[in-house]
Amino acid sequence: MSNAMNGAEAMVRMLEAHGVQHIFGLCGDTTLPFYDAMRGLDHGMTHVLTRDERSATYMADGYSRVTGRPGVAEGPSGGGATYLLPGLIEATESSYAVLGITTDISVASYGKYPLTEVDQNALMRPLTKWNTVIKQSQHIPRMVRTAFKAMTTGRSGAVHLGLPYDVQYDAVDPSDIWADPKHQSYPAYPQAPEPGAAEAAIDAILSAKSPLIICGGGIVIAGAMAELSRLATRLDIPVATSISGQGSLAETHANCLGVVGSNGGTDETWEMMEAADLVVFMGCRAGSTTTSRWEAPAPGTRIVHFDNDPMVIGANYRTEVGVVGDLRLSLAAVNAELDRRTQGADGFGGAAAIAQIKARKFAKFHHLAQSTEAPIRPERVVDALMKVLPPDATVVSDPGTSCPYVSAYYQLQKPGRYFITNRAHGALGYALSASLGAWFGRPASKTVALMGDGSFGFTVGELETVCRARAPITFVVFSNANFGWIKASQFADKGARYYNVDFNRTDHAAIAAAYGVKSWRVENPEDLERVMREAVDHDGPTLVDVVCQALEDSNAPVRRWMG
Repeated sequence: MSNAMNGAEAMVRMLEAHGVQHIFGLCGDTTLPFYDAMRGLDHGMTHVLTRDERSATYMADGYSRVTGRPGVAEGPSGGGATYLLPGLIEATESSYAVLGITTDISVASYGKYPLTEVDQNALMRPLTKWNTVIKQSQHIPRMVRTAFKAMTTGRSGAVHLGLPYDVQYDAVDPSDIWADPKHQSYPAYPQAPEPGAAEAAIDAILSAKSPLIICGGGIVIAGAMAELSRLATRLDIPVATSISGQGSLAETHANCLGVVGSNGGTDETWEMMEAADLVVFMGCRAGSTTTSRWEAPAPGTRIVHFDNDPMVIGANYRTEVGVVGDLRLSLAAVNAELDRRTQGADGFGGAAAIAQIKARKFAKFHHLAQSTEAPIRPERVVDALMKVLPPDATVVSDPGTSCPYVSAYYQLQKPGRYFITNRAHGALGYALSASLGAWFGRPASKTVALMGDGSFGFTVGELETVCRARAPITFVVFSNANFGWIKASQFADKGARYYNVDFNRTDHAAIAAAYGVKSWRVENPEDLERVMREAVDHDGPTLVDVVCQALEDSNAPVRRWMG
């Protein structure tokens, strides 16, 4: 038996060595050697053939979010490389580890104007945490190790490897096939904060009268939920989240205020933002959405900031104390110092204040959720979902119509990544694909994908992929026959001067049924809960097309339509 190994086989073995279990991708001519190696080698990995390279990276992104392991997407040269970009930039900006592999034309043909030539290195450089196009086969093992190291350490993000056609045929030394097992998940090699930082943060927090913690996605990425819960409970301090921060605490936790800001925040939760005399940002960049374009915290509010990326400290607010380090280790240090001080009896009254705020917020919601208006109110859809979904359901939403309603009102009953949406760049067409990646990563959790009809049109082809995978995902389409967010923006900011935002009403249930998805179209509010329950209980893919109220006519929990 020969020990000879070519570059394509080395790539497969290196992915296997890093614990990869699923690869999402689409075939191309430059990928022939890689696919042949995937076919011929015994490696235990599942390759999921997608219908669009964008979808492959969104699937890898959803997979990464629920597993805490790098997601892997691959595609061919030329157009395939450009189509991978939307998912890679989303993962990088949202701090999730995704590896994009693009095969490429042969190195020997560079500069000869071959079909599909593009400078992949230049293309990917501004959108990824790290990237390279491999020029020699013997570099493959080292470059794959570097890619996984870059993805999983520090602030996690997306990386890219280009694999030219001829390099896939060249020889590789089998003895160089090895991996650091720490890089199979992230955060890898987490760093503790510098000595004294946790103590300084505690001193600042305890000196405040009305402090508020605001969590971004970093808490869940770091697995810091238990440490945060202990801190919030012992100090009875209120905890708000960004949309990406949902799951930092269960939203049924007494100290969880819920989402604040211009998208998914409400007037009631905003009260606590405005009243805080000290704000503690945790794994949150204090960007435009969470702060409603920096309307609150107001200038002069004291700021403490925890993050593993030193670049975000002080980027938007003058910061009194910055704590740079892994969130789980940083909060463990805070709790250990509070233990040393035997602090925990005196609290800030957060739970009582939150109970009063939530009572007012949900009184409004329940009134609207019981409406028998047609078209159906989005609040009624969220209410139906809360009644029929299990506590550990994974809810994936596009950033359009469904996102603010779910973020404001859907009560996640477990901490962790059970709500997924692409907040960094907000591209439409994310949820349908990402939900399949999330299902592959956590198949025991009921997965539901929510989207507007505009989003549905972006990636409807992946319904075939879902059916081929026999994934029991429930898709819910909020149908209002327009690009709702932009139409609502034209209503609010342009005096209802609408231009090029409406399209023809489509029967999404009929389209899904043609792919093999069991489908319903709901126009009567009284039918909604029954249909949702049937869809969720079915053992295969399902879709519910809800003819719903347009955003510009609604009471959407949106303070600002422009981000």
